[in-house]
Amino acid sequence: MTLDLLIQQLVNGLIVGSFYALIALGYSMVFGVIKLLNFAHGDIYMNGAFVGLIVFSFVGIWVGNGWLGVVCALLVSMLVVGLLGVVIERFAYRPMRNAPRLSILITALGASMVLNGTALALTGGRHYAFNTDLGFAGVDISTVHITYTQMVLVAASIALMAGMQAFVSRTMYGKAMRAVSIDMGASRLMGIDVDRVIALTFFMGSALAAGGGVMAGAYYGSVHFFMGFIMGLKAFTAAVIGGIGSVPGAMLGGLLLGLLEAFGSSLPFVGSEWRDVFVFGTLILFLVFKPTGLLGRSVVERV
Repeated sequence: MTLDLLIQQLVNGLIVGSFYALIALGYSMVFGVIKLLNFAHGDIYMNGAFVGLIVFSFVGIWVGNGWLGVVCALLVSMLVVGLLGVVIERFAYRPMRNAPRLSILITALGASMVLNGTALALTGGRHYAFNTDLGFAGVDISTVHITYTQMVLVAASIALMAGMQAFVSRTMYGKAMRAVSIDMGASRLMGIDVDRVIALTFFMGSALAAGGGVMAGAYYGSVHFFMGFIMGLKAFTAAVIGGIGSVPGAMLGGLLLGLLEAFGSSLPFVGSEWRDVFVFGTLILFLVFKPTGLLGRSVVERV
C-alpha cells in the first residue's frame, strides 16, 4: 500500500465512519437508558435524508444550493425527525416498556417496516438526486485531493458527537439519563420524570441520525428508501464494537468501522465487494470474544 493510497483510504474511512458514529450514538443512547435495540433507527436515518432533501429543495430557491441550504436542511431535518423519534417512542415503545424483551424487539422491527414501507410507497422506490453546489475545491497532499466538503462533514460530525457527550456528562438532563439507565424505578422515586427523559433520549438519538442522513445525502448526491437498512446494520455493528450503551464507545466504534471498511477493501486481491464481509465478520468476532465492546462494561442483571 502506497502512502497516497493510505491517505486516501484514511480520508474515506473517517468520512464513512463519522456517519456510522452518528447513527450508532442513537443505538447506544436508547439501549443505555431502556435496554432496547431500536432497529427502526436506520430508517430514522433514511427519513432524515428525505426530510433534508425536501427542505433543501425549497430553501434552495431563495438561498441557492450551497452550504447555507445544507445547514438549513440539516437543522430542520434534525428537529422534525427528532420529533418523529419521540412519536415512535410514545406510541410504539412506551406501551411495551414492561413487556418481555422479545415483544419490544418485535415492535422495533415492526416500526422499522412501517417507516420503510411508507417511504417506499411515497417515493415509488426511486433514487432522488441531492444536488448541491458545494464544489470540489480542497487541498492536495501528494496526489490525494481532499475537498473542503469532506473536511467540513467530518468536522461537523465530530462537533455533533462532542456536543452530545458534553450534554450527557455535564447537564442535569444528562445526569437524569444516566440515573434512569442505572435504575429506572429509583429514579422515578427520586422525582425524575422518567417518561420525559426517555422521550428526550429518543429525540436526541433520532436528531443525530437525521443529521447523518442529510450529510450522507449531500456527500453521495442521492437518497433512496432502502439507504437506512445497511447503514442501520453497520451502525449497530459500530455500537457493538465500541460497547453498546457507551456514548464514547459509539463514536470510537463508528470511526474504527469506517477505517476497517476502507483499509480492508484496499488490501491486495480484495475488492470493495468484500467490505461487508469485513464489517459483519468483525461483529461476529466481537460478539464471541468481547461482547461488551471496547469501552463497554459488564452489567449484572438483578432478579
